[in-house]
Amino acid sequence: MAVQEARQGPDASAHEGGCTCGDCPHGARQGHRRAVAEFLLKRDEFAAGQGLPAAVAHSASASRQWVSEELTQSAELVAERGRAEGGAWLARLWLRTACTVWAAVVLLLLVQSLTAIGAGWTTARTAGLLAALVVAGALTAASWLHRARGGALAPVIGEDNRLSTSRAVAAAWVLLVAYAVLVLVGRLAAASGSAERDALISGLDLAHGAGVVTVLAVVCAIAVLVRRVVGLRVLGQRLQKVRAHRPRAADLLTDDAGRGTFADIQYVVISVVALAFAAVRLARRPDQLPDLPWGLAVVVLVSAATYLAGKYAEGGRPVILSVVRSREAGDLDAPIRTGDDIEIRGAGFVPPGAQAADRLSRMVVRIGTVHVHVPLVPVTGGFSNPTDAVLTVPVPAEVEPGRVEVQVVTAAGVETNRYAIDVTE
Repeated sequence: MAVQEARQGPDASAHEGGCTCGDCPHGARQGHRRAVAEFLLKRDEFAAGQGLPAAVAHSASASRQWVSEELTQSAELVAERGRAEGGAWLARLWLRTACTVWAAVVLLLLVQSLTAIGAGWTTARTAGLLAALVVAGALTAASWLHRARGGALAPVIGEDNRLSTSRAVAAAWVLLVAYAVLVLVGRLAAASGSAERDALISGLDLAHGAGVVTVLAVVCAIAVLVRRVVGLRVLGQRLQKVRAHRPRAADLLTDDAGRGTFADIQYVVISVVALAFAAVRLARRPDQLPDLPWGLAVVVLVSAATYLAGKYAEGGRPVILSVVRSREAGDLDAPIRTGDDIEIRGAGFVPPGAQAADRLSRMVVRIGTVHVHVPLVPVTGGFSNPTDAVLTVPVPAEVEPGRVEVQVVTAAGVETNRYAIDVTE
């Protein structure tokens, strides 16, 4: 479908307002889609051997270099349009989050009205509705203040422009506990007798809310600790992080490459179940903090520990295991000479989330003192070079014969170990 859109011509991306630039939100989205479509079309044409100029078609190395440069320029345009689309999407998100919050308030009002049939309206229902209005108003104000950064979701968006699982879970528990306390405040303000006030104040005792307070403390500590751990591992080049164009809901359950991760999924699922249980307990007993049973609290703590262990276990520095002369069918065995292609074998060359062409084109191989950009070699549906385990680069004529060291610099800026090879004349 993307290739068909690129073949339809420049007028295909115009929307109803006639905008084809990237200044307005709709134009940014359409501009990004069109840039992606044109890039995919160009990549597949080059993969099929089409579109090569006659001046470079006779030389395999020259044609590969020319194709790589063309794809790199096209990929930069895609990345620029993607950043514009991400900024426009974030600017629209604050209104969506505000609407979602007030829709939840309306839903609460409907549920309270339906459950009040026959039982009658109580001060607890009024306190719950007023607490929801206060929380919704605070979230709306926060959305407006952070409207350029995603509205109410700004605190749970990480430095890599992805939704943070640990921050999202901690924020959910903070909102639940804050809402529960506001309900008690509303009931306390409406209480007329001293006995009722004493009973409401005793609802804040740890005897009732020890489980939920413990879970709140642990998930908040996990959110702070994970940020610290990730930051230190990135600075120490033990973890590769690539910035995303915009946050997505799937970030809560996946890694940077978009693959589902067990640690994140189980943490979100168990936290959602525990939050639902606590919300029901609050609805049934609005005169005290949700009395989360210790069994369920321990389950949440085990889930949080598993998530933290998963954060410690992920990542690792890229490594070069071997460097050999690239040999095509029919070539004779020979040492590495200037002008030859070398094959660098290892692991971790492509960081998670760096599979896009604009990221791949940033990879550099140091051969001695010469910096060689890794060429993009297109195939139908992707690239055969570079890959996470193998890179193929030419040895330029500027490399002095003798013993030189090879080192890879990934798209995340992380350097591999140095590997020595012998280059002959």
